[in-house]
Order: sequence, then C-alpha cells, then structure tokens
Amino acid sequence: MTGEQVYVSHAPGDLEFVQELLSTVRNFPFGIHIALEEVESNSMRARLEGRLVESDVVVAVLTEQASRSRWVNQELGYARSQEVSILPVFDDERYRGGFISDLEGVQIDRERPAKTIFELLSRLRCELEPLGPLSVPNWFIQFPCPSSHCPERVTLDIERSQSKLWNRHRRGHVLTASCDHCRATYSFDPATIGFVRRDERGQ
Repeated sequence: MTGEQVYVSHAPGDLEFVQELLSTVRNFPFGIHIALEEVESNSMRARLEGRLVESDVVVAVLTEQASRSRWVNQELGYARSQEVSILPVFDDERYRGGFISDLEGVQIDRERPAKTIFELLSRLRCELEPLGPLSVPNWFIQFPCPSSHCPERVTLDIERSQSKLWNRHRRGHVLTASCDHCRATYSFDPATIGFVRRDERGQ
C-alpha cells in the first residue's frame, strides 16, 4: 500500500452493491474504507469521522436510498468542510444536487457494470495521481501466486492510459502478468482489472 486512502460513503441498503462495485478496485495499492464495513452498525457510524478526514478522496455512492440517508449527507458535508475531495458515483443526476452538483463524477450503468468500474478507476486515477505514488507506471496490483508451494508475489504493472485500456477491453484483449518462479500467467480484464484466467506454464 502506498498510503493513499479512499473512503466510501453509502446508504446501508447499498452495502452489497458497493462491495461489488469496489471488488476489483480493492486490489490496488491504496486503502479502501467502506463505511458500513468499518463499524458494527449504522448507529456507530459517527465514529468514522477520523477515517474520513484522513482520506484523500471520498467516493459518494448516490442512489435513491442514499438521498434519504442522513449519514451520507453528514459525511459529505464533513468531507467538504475538511476540504477532502469528493467523487460522486450516482444512479441519477437528481441525486447529486447541492454543493456536489458541479463535481465531475461517474454515472452508474447497472446494465454495463464493467463500464461503471472502468470510469470509477479512471476518476480515482485522476484524483490520486497528483499525490505522486500512483502516477504511471506505478499503477499496479500485486498478489501472491496461488500455485502450490510457489513463494512468489506477482505484479501486474498498468502502464497504459485509461483510453488504451478501454480499447483493449472492447477488442476482447487482456492484460497479463507472469510469475517469475512457476511461470504461470494471469490474465485480467483491462477495463475492470478483474481476474479472467490463469494459464500454467506451457499452455
């Protein structure tokens, strides 16, 4: 982890959706803190102020349920007062009114989740790159090789721009990373950086 922190503000009823949305984003070397994973219940959510103010970006998942959530409204107001960047991820334009109406964000496309995840990664890349450590070529994921008795960690360096990643996704191409020890090759979707398959050496 390079130290950057991302806080995700969401309505309680959206937790499962948020976890799915962030599933591959969590593979990157920065901290992802999903509000209701950090506390035992919504009533304890006020304890998250410290986590929020230490974040570099607040991802606000704005849905119909979020529009009625006092916690989401309070967290966004607090983020603004502390000058923490806010990235709206919204179901509909009407859910991002007020002081976040002019902020560049990501519209959720529930029919095309890969597109939503790609655009979220693109915006996070823009928000975090000025901090330094996540600038190209240091946009990467790293994971332990799951091959039996293999001690290595595998790194997928992502040196392409977001537009080139999307073009590869549209053409059905993948990104690959190989284990230096067992020579297994791992393939990933360029849009979501989600795992696609593992090929043994020689396949």
